[in-house]
Amino acid sequence: MSPPGPAPLFHPEPGRRGGSAPAFDAYGSEELLLAGDIGGTKTVLALVAETGAGARVVAEAVFPSREYATLETVVAAFRAAHPAPVRRAAFSVAGPVIGGHAHITNLPWRLDEGCLANAIGVEQVLLVNDLQATAYAIPHLGPEQVTELLHGEADPDGVRAVIAVGTGLGEALLVPDPAGFLALPSEGGHADFAPRSALQRRLLARLQREHDHVSYERVCSGMGIATLYRFLAERATEPPPPWLAARLAAGGDITPAIVDGGTNPDRACPVCRRTLRLLASILGAEAGNAALHSLATGGVYLGGGIPPRILSILRGRAFREGFLRKGPMSRLMARIPVYVILEPRAALLGAARYGVAMAGSRE
Repeated sequence: MSPPGPAPLFHPEPGRRGGSAPAFDAYGSEELLLAGDIGGTKTVLALVAETGAGARVVAEAVFPSREYATLETVVAAFRAAHPAPVRRAAFSVAGPVIGGHAHITNLPWRLDEGCLANAIGVEQVLLVNDLQATAYAIPHLGPEQVTELLHGEADPDGVRAVIAVGTGLGEALLVPDPAGFLALPSEGGHADFAPRSALQRRLLARLQREHDHVSYERVCSGMGIATLYRFLAERATEPPPPWLAARLAAGGDITPAIVDGGTNPDRACPVCRRTLRLLASILGAEAGNAALHSLATGGVYLGGGIPPRILSILRGRAFREGFLRKGPMSRLMARIPVYVILEPRAALLGAARYGVAMAGSRE
């Protein structure tokens, strides 16, 4: 079951993901917005046509962020393939946006709205935190773009909390506003990790020997999955299966292999499964914290690339107990629904919505 809402605001056109450049008239006569979702792993750019019914994605491409020195070089590559004229751009970024400036948390990119506008040749650039952008998209996601994880009684006019597990851990709020909803950014993922069990206390003690600050992001994110696995593997009596041992020996990002070993019955790895259960427990606790901080009676939404890939784990007891066990507030928590966002482009679509809504606001 998914929350009720209007039809999706954004309608992608098939056959426009990368590829050769179409003629200008292939984009139609509508004014185009350049929208982007800039993350530590990948950058997604799209041309969005503004229409009376909302907006429509007419071209889209994905770029590996770390292979480019700046966002400007990514935009240049995209516009070389899709040279339609645009007047404005809106980018969601994985990091705080303050006064039109942003520093990507897991990339060495520093962004400035005015400098970007001059460099890419548009009249206006808007930067918005990626979780804030995801929050803007939530009221417009269709039933096929979300799935219910924990049942509750959502208040349609209540605050909604968003917590996304991707390369890092992001958080945001969607609060009632006379015009509908207002998305507020947060850096709650960098708050101090609070262990809830003897195992988690040992994990914290171990990490405190290596780091001055142990945040929720360090243990509850894509990069945190590898940290949890290594912690548990040190205490495991069973060796990793041969396929995983070979993958570990190869180095690089081992997160996909751990997720595979914890969710794929054909490649079962007990330590991988325990890793994902520990992640689910920590995520449940922090999702519950976010709900309490904001009194999110409208629901909690889990975004990012990790939750859809570990749905079978999240539907288990670890996440549920982490979320619900809040002492005298446990009864309140049982009324708050939790959803998983299945739409991988939520931040991109939210950035486009933000760009359309804020057109001209900072000129």
